[in-house]
Amino acid sequence: MNYTEILQKYFGYASFRSIQEDIIRSIGEGKDTLGLMPTGGGKSITFQVPALAKPGVCIVITPLIALMKDQVMKLRERGIKATAIYSGMSHDKILTSLDNCILGDYKFLYISPERLSSELFLKKLRHMKISFITVDESHCISQWGYDFRPSYLAISAIRKQLPDIPILALTATATPEVVKDIQHNLGFRKENVFRMSFERKNLNYIVRSTENKDNEMLHILSKVEGSSIVYVRNRDKTKEIARMLTDHGISAAFYHAGIDSRDKDKRQQEWNNGTVRVMVATNAFGMGIDKPDVRVVIHYEMPDSPEAYYQEAGRAGRDGHTSYAVLLYAPDDKRKLSRRVSDNYPEKSFICSIYERIGYYYQMAVGDGQGCHYDFDLPEFCRAYHLPMIQTESALRILTQAGYLLYEEESEHTSRLRFIVTRDELYRRYDESATSEQVIRSLLRLYSGVFSDYVFIDERYLSEMSGIALEPLYECLLGLSRARVIHYIPRRTCPSITFTRKRIDTHRLVIPPTIYEERKKNFAQRIAAMKEYTLAQNQCRSRILLRYFGEKSAPPCQLCDNCRRQQGAHLSELSYQAYREMLFELLGDRLPHPIEELHELRIRGEHLRPFLQRIISDEEIKLVDGLVSLN
Repeated sequence: MNYTEILQKYFGYASFRSIQEDIIRSIGEGKDTLGLMPTGGGKSITFQVPALAKPGVCIVITPLIALMKDQVMKLRERGIKATAIYSGMSHDKILTSLDNCILGDYKFLYISPERLSSELFLKKLRHMKISFITVDESHCISQWGYDFRPSYLAISAIRKQLPDIPILALTATATPEVVKDIQHNLGFRKENVFRMSFERKNLNYIVRSTENKDNEMLHILSKVEGSSIVYVRNRDKTKEIARMLTDHGISAAFYHAGIDSRDKDKRQQEWNNGTVRVMVATNAFGMGIDKPDVRVVIHYEMPDSPEAYYQEAGRAGRDGHTSYAVLLYAPDDKRKLSRRVSDNYPEKSFICSIYERIGYYYQMAVGDGQGCHYDFDLPEFCRAYHLPMIQTESALRILTQAGYLLYEEESEHTSRLRFIVTRDELYRRYDESATSEQVIRSLLRLYSGVFSDYVFIDERYLSEMSGIALEPLYECLLGLSRARVIHYIPRRTCPSITFTRKRIDTHRLVIPPTIYEERKKNFAQRIAAMKEYTLAQNQCRSRILLRYFGEKSAPPCQLCDNCRRQQGAHLSELSYQAYREMLFELLGDRLPHPIEELHELRIRGEHLRPFLQRIISDEEIKLVDGLVSLN
């Protein structure tokens, strides 16, 4: 089958979008390829289609465990063999997954970057037939990017082991400097970049200056119907705002990295199916979201960088319909934003003191500790040593980048269980429900050693193999645990610290300029770029973002608040009032009215757009999916 036939057969699309086919043909011809595609551009198609056309398995490297599980499940539903390896899996299950990729005609192996350097993976890799390697979120490999992750540097070692295997790098956010760095760090044999414009023609960028963000947010959500996301910067705020929205009759849930995995799945599902209208979240919510009908994304607080803002705001309007990205700005926010530089890059002496206290905290002697792994309670640690939490967490991230330890904010602990009753006692029980019996039979069939010790389980896999939906499955496992048939410990996420090398004396600890001084300077530049975007009065906001990403000649969007303000300035008050009367006379009781039929208005061509934008901004009419109606 050719690429278009594969697209039609497995994904149900008749043709490719934008630069998808160019990227597919490039990697299909064995060329190292970098694809720059904004959120919603269809990145997954660019590696899934060519992988199905080529013999062997495609290795997909991504840091997003939820995304890899979701994509593996969707591929399997389409009859495509795919598997994933991530932290928390049992050794036996990892071994089975790797052997399946060697012997089982699998097409996709999803793997987190942290797993690349494991001895088991490297041994098995030698026996696999690899079609190509895909690096998702590839900006994470660049130290000049906003989301640098040291674990991504392990990809270059894999590249050396497989020098003839092409690599496909994908990202939704990259400045020209980061684009060059990605190709350098991944060892591209020749520069080869396909760019899709970062312009979002259906997205209205708006900054609202306000003394009362809660009231402004309620006002926006009352005027813009449909699914929404509200981004905040700390976990407590997610819960507080979700409760406030609920109290005002707007269904809302909150989401952050500290929530139990089961609750995360449930809340995201309720938001996806529309049971919950608004998700209030930290930046832990977002990457991998494919919900197309998000109408508004509200940033309650300013992000650290244009990259983060663009990616989060870009989750609105992926279906192409009119949508809004609104940043709420209060007078004190400028000072708060400036303070983030010192918060994210505390003094080196402070960073060294954190390293020393971590050693004391775990009673780790100098010269010991390499490979030791611990759950880590950041608030408890800060209370014990009277430390500021934000700067302490920043120090741990810098120590991670410098290679002294590994701090993971969201380390996943896989679910595990064991049978408390004996096998004979289990067989004598006659009071189990049909669902319980089905779950027990599936557990005994899929997992060995469950009577002698705890085994790791994957609820999604168990759900798939037993034919029981996830939510009833969770309830059944909890019920069996309460009935003392099994002891079930649901999966959870919590921060962790791993000593990646032996503990050293603090005076020998060196944080190089590339990790501290240069990145601090880079971070300050991104903060300055966010200030420019937020405080701009006469510049098109879309152009500011596009210029940041290297698109120097983009035209004004005519949609953002600044563009609308300038257009309105060219429309006299007398003309506006005359046109307003004509509009209401035309509409009469013919509501809602298709916007394309408003040509019946006797309005000068250059006045029609600014007039409509002003009257919508004044909230006298509203426009939803191309239909005009009264507010």
